[in-house]
Amino acid sequence: MPDKKCSEIEQNDCVMPVRSANPIRARSLIRDNLEKQAGCLNLIHSRMPNIKVFSGTSHPDLAQRIVDRLGIDLGKVVTKKFSNLETCVEIGESVRGEDVYIVQSGSGEINDNLMELLIMINACKIASASRVTAVIPCFPYARQDKKDKLPGSEDNAEAKKLAKKNYDWKFRSRAPISAKLVANMLSVAGADHIITMDLHASQIQGFFDIPVDNLYAEPAVLKWIKENIPEWKNSIIVSPDAGGAKRVTSIADRLNVEFALIHKERKKANEVASMVLVGDVKDKIAILVDDMADTCGTIVHAADRLVEAGATKVYAILTHGIFSGPAISRINNACFEAVVVTNTIPQDGHMRDCPKIQVIVTYYCSLPLLLTTVALRNCVDL
Repeated sequence: MPDKKCSEIEQNDCVMPVRSANPIRARSLIRDNLEKQAGCLNLIHSRMPNIKVFSGTSHPDLAQRIVDRLGIDLGKVVTKKFSNLETCVEIGESVRGEDVYIVQSGSGEINDNLMELLIMINACKIASASRVTAVIPCFPYARQDKKDKLPGSEDNAEAKKLAKKNYDWKFRSRAPISAKLVANMLSVAGADHIITMDLHASQIQGFFDIPVDNLYAEPAVLKWIKENIPEWKNSIIVSPDAGGAKRVTSIADRLNVEFALIHKERKKANEVASMVLVGDVKDKIAILVDDMADTCGTIVHAADRLVEAGATKVYAILTHGIFSGPAISRINNACFEAVVVTNTIPQDGHMRDCPKIQVIVTYYCSLPLLLTTVALRNCVDL
């Protein structure tokens, strides 16, 4: 016989009884009650521990949008460099016993920004912060998550010939797994929790011994497609590589449209050797979906391949628009109707140089997690 005890939360004059034999169900009912009862939600906000949100120098606009939505002020922090280019960070207010969130994206001067984030985490931790959460919209070094297969190890004469000819391939067996190194650095610095978005590889979460929340831009992507592509029902979702197949199938299923993928082979990093399209895109609107674009060689070649295969229009939707090197000129000269990215990386300069680039504002994606985490931590022993 199940235990017929009931869970009950009592907060001053606001009582929200939740009756369930299943503790997981009880927590779900608690969550629903918190959302539905405005009076109780206000009480929770008044009793929740103080949140401190600090911003690094990589993306202050995103941090400002988050605190504006939360209704709090951005924490005071001073970042400067010594004459020898060492980074110095000073937290300008007390964080003792506070729930601290540090917003820093892996963009721009990545190494300096990563070091700045580590120093900020450590500064808050040794200043007796109760909990430090690193909000990293674009996780740095995410593409270095494994050792690439060595072509010379395959039973293939051409691959072995390439391995001998191409110096870059010879030492891949001794390549670092830098994403794991970054995970270790964040943990050692004192981070208690990581919030990020659309990791290049989901297994990066396993590199951490602390909680990691990998948020997804998919809801915002679906909304943009339905609102901005009138003939989206005649579209096909395309992955520019086999690794993104799971991502595009999920979006295609939600839209009830077909999907395709492109198999690519690289000679070396940032250089695509060949592409093979798997799927029928003739007389359809092709929507390329990927987690990031750096030099944009892949998506531009993919767009050309889709037009050759009969696609009427080509869109590209990317979570992280890095756009380094020749990326902007390539997009300007490509056949895209639009290249849509989220604001995990600042895009103001890119949008000025390329009118095809559009931004989906996804800062709200992290807010439910921030609010729910704090509210439930204060109200329920999870």
